[in-house]
Amino acid sequence: MRELRQIIIAPLITEKTTGQKFANNSYTFRVSTNANKIEIRKAVEKIFNVTVLEVNTINTRGKNKRMGRYSGKRPDWKKAIVKLKDGDSIAEFEA
Repeated sequence: MRELRQIIIAPLITEKTTGQKFANNSYTFRVSTNANKIEIRKAVEKIFNVTVLEVNTINTRGKNKRMGRYSGKRPDWKKAIVKLKDGDSIAEFEA
């Protein structure tokens, strides 16, 4: 198994994810593109000491960008929406 911090890259904090936190007790993370749901579940449970009920993953394509005549592409990435058991929360998101 890979290092836990290689699977969970960073939390995503936006208006939409904050609303999901209060409505569904769901937290959103940017994860490794080759991580599966089982690895994500185990990593979140071990890192934050919570109980995960459900994991949904979304592969997001990187956008094509231009700077004058030069064009490029942002990298593809993956996000995971993790639903926790009622009563559990992640303190890092509460700040």
